[in-house]
Amino acid sequence: MSTFEFLLQGLVSASQPMNLVYALIGVTLGTAVGVLPGIGPALTVALLLPVTYRLDPTGSLIMFAGIYYGGMYGGSTTSILLNTPGESASIVTALEGNKMARAGRGGPALATSAIGSFVAGLIATLLLAFLAPYVVQFAIQFGPREYFALMLLAFVTVSSAFGDSTLRGLTALFVGLAFSVVGIDQLTGQARLSFGIPDLLDGIEVTTMAVAMFAIGETLFIAAQGFRGPEIVQAVKGSVWMNREDWARSWKPWLRGTFIGFPIGAMPAGGAEIGTFLSYATEQRLTKHPEEFGHGAIEGVAGPEAANNASAAGTLVPLLTLGLPTTATAAIMLAGFQQYGLQPGPLLFATNPQLVWGLIASLLIANGMLLILNLPLIGLWVKLLTIPKPWLYSGILVFATLGTIGANPSVFELGMLLAFGLLGYVMRVFGYPIAPVVVGLILGPLAEQQLRRALAISQGDVTYLFTSPIAVVLFVVAALAFIVPLILRARGRGEVLSQMAANED
Repeated sequence: MSTFEFLLQGLVSASQPMNLVYALIGVTLGTAVGVLPGIGPALTVALLLPVTYRLDPTGSLIMFAGIYYGGMYGGSTTSILLNTPGESASIVTALEGNKMARAGRGGPALATSAIGSFVAGLIATLLLAFLAPYVVQFAIQFGPREYFALMLLAFVTVSSAFGDSTLRGLTALFVGLAFSVVGIDQLTGQARLSFGIPDLLDGIEVTTMAVAMFAIGETLFIAAQGFRGPEIVQAVKGSVWMNREDWARSWKPWLRGTFIGFPIGAMPAGGAEIGTFLSYATEQRLTKHPEEFGHGAIEGVAGPEAANNASAAGTLVPLLTLGLPTTATAAIMLAGFQQYGLQPGPLLFATNPQLVWGLIASLLIANGMLLILNLPLIGLWVKLLTIPKPWLYSGILVFATLGTIGANPSVFELGMLLAFGLLGYVMRVFGYPIAPVVVGLILGPLAEQQLRRALAISQGDVTYLFTSPIAVVLFVVAALAFIVPLILRARGRGEVLSQMAANED
């Protein structure tokens, strides 16, 4: 069957009434958490993992994907009206969007953001649908050597991409890898690091770890910061719609942003932030109105928002075809697949095509829902910003605890939730990224399994790992992904020091 036929089948599956309900719940929740600063789609999906584990896998994953897309849409609202990005990928939108809002043009800024997100999401989802089968055909050739090299690449890129320090990223990763070896050895059946506690024989629950690190840790961190005073929301004045000049200045940045954001999101070391910065720099270079940049240029909102949403679809390419998460939300979605006994990768397209293509097709439907939800209901989303933070975060704590009890009614599991929550808080205080811990816990056992298989095939000969051209290429890319950020950071530090010395002179 062709990709087009698979996509039509997926649309039939995604159009079933219950799946449409799941998509609507996902995009509504996603927009809400995108609007609320500090929440984000990763935390929301983590909270819903224990609640959804008994539901239909297709519906639950459609809802998670809807939350991811919705979070990307909603993050622009706070960037424009509050100058506080709801998502890290919306930082660039605040540069021009908030200036437009202050000048009484908040409506057109929100409109170009929503329509640009729709256009980018539509094109990027179609690119995902047509590109994924080719990646799957390539990945089918992978054996234990190639899979281990791929896992190593995932570890390095996740450690380098999250946070400001590669060393801290690697430290967080090794914390996750240490937790991943707890439980019964998959090959020998021996108990490891269980300390005689029966609850640890099955290993550490990814769901408990994800909820604790993202929800409990974030709540404790926000509570520890104390009251910071009220935040001023810029009122949306005038029409929410764009005039002819706004349309003329927006459509090219939408397309450019889409084709910048999608490939960067699909790269192992991608992520939406890089694409948005590149898009902003591109628009700044190509604009016919350079004097407006820094004072509210509509191109500076249209391009980055399109890149932001296109990268969300791009992120699903390595996740679905290789089982490789490149963002925090993708890492939690990987945990969502695993709680249903599913492992994303080339075999998933062969063993469960209805689920995969239903998920991809649901993104097209969710995209249309988001456009309808965002523009007419902007007043409702702005009102969410008035919810007192103590109410919001105490609700998150209650929901996280009840969800964990519902999934695993055990006093020991609650103790683990609290312990990992405290660990998440301490890591945030000292600037360590959270996502590598969860990625290490999820991918650690898979990497170990593939390495041991490769060594069993070669009877312990380590050089066997380097006899595959694909594996060698992946090892080289992993090495570059580790070294290049270090060089760039060192060069940036050197430039800052030379600038400081020049200023002193």
